[in-house]
Amino acid sequence: MEIQHNFSLKNYNTFGIEAKAKQFVAVQSLAELKSILEQHKAEKKFILGGGSNMLLTQDINALVIHIDLKGKKVINEDDDYVWIESQAGENWHEFVLWNIEQNYGGLENMSLIPGNVGTTPVQNIGAYGAEIKDTFVSCQAINIDTQEIKSFTNAECKFGYRESIFKNEVKGQYIITSVVFKLTKRNHKINTSYGDILGELAKNNISNPGLKDVSNAVIAIRQSKLPDPKELGNSGSFFKNPIVLKSDFEKIHQKFPEMKFYEVSATEVKVPAGWLIEQAGLKGKRFGDAGIHKNQALVLVNYGTATGQDILEVSRIVQRTVFETFGIQIEAEVNII
Repeated sequence: MEIQHNFSLKNYNTFGIEAKAKQFVAVQSLAELKSILEQHKAEKKFILGGGSNMLLTQDINALVIHIDLKGKKVINEDDDYVWIESQAGENWHEFVLWNIEQNYGGLENMSLIPGNVGTTPVQNIGAYGAEIKDTFVSCQAINIDTQEIKSFTNAECKFGYRESIFKNEVKGQYIITSVVFKLTKRNHKINTSYGDILGELAKNNISNPGLKDVSNAVIAIRQSKLPDPKELGNSGSFFKNPIVLKSDFEKIHQKFPEMKFYEVSATEVKVPAGWLIEQAGLKGKRFGDAGIHKNQALVLVNYGTATGQDILEVSRIVQRTVFETFGIQIEAEVNII
């Protein structure tokens, strides 16, 4: 466990942005993490997971602690369910595939989402009709200041749409070290109703899909729309789908009757941000080495040498144009650093 100085973070963020860490250390056990936190109590710290949900707009003038805790195991099971504990540094997609191989159901709709397991509760990540909160039981976290270990239940995490307690009340106070999921062993709840999953299954003549079929369909859809960060720097969906009051939406919808929407409550609807960006004429637009992806308007990309500030400026152009066109504010899902 060696602390390195003036360390390049280019390979530690999926945008591939060149930024430096004043100090950098990777921890591979809870004991190492505790030790680092105790020894560097007075120093400013920056916690780094898979680097998939952030945009670095500057160098990090702090001790960057890369959470590289690995391991997964069954901690409980009965005839119908299994409880799996995963360490925070496990790659999310690999973890999803491992569970499918064991015939454990509940995560398959979230295949190919970039990042590590430890950061999934922070965002309450989700895709194709599933969210972390649906299978999340608890997570273990360490208090950065006191090194006290605390467990957070599903209810205590206060999950919302791309929201949790870790983005609000206890932001910056804890590091998630492991997560427990409750998954099905039989009578799987196969969810094919969202997005293009049914169409992808039909294309492959699958009428009675299993976990692997759904996962493969999601992977195929995502690969057709989303660029591989190893080939083209990006962080997946850059923007949240805006939630709009029905009373406001009705006025907007009269002006734009073709606008897509999903009802989320008796008083609110969700509008696809990708549709708004595309209809505003921004899909595929490029501003130097930063731009909006040609296949998925939700994704901002680094074509090579874009800086974080370049990407941030494109995001502001997108937000401004969408608001001027539709009167709807869209927010970044990605953390701007």
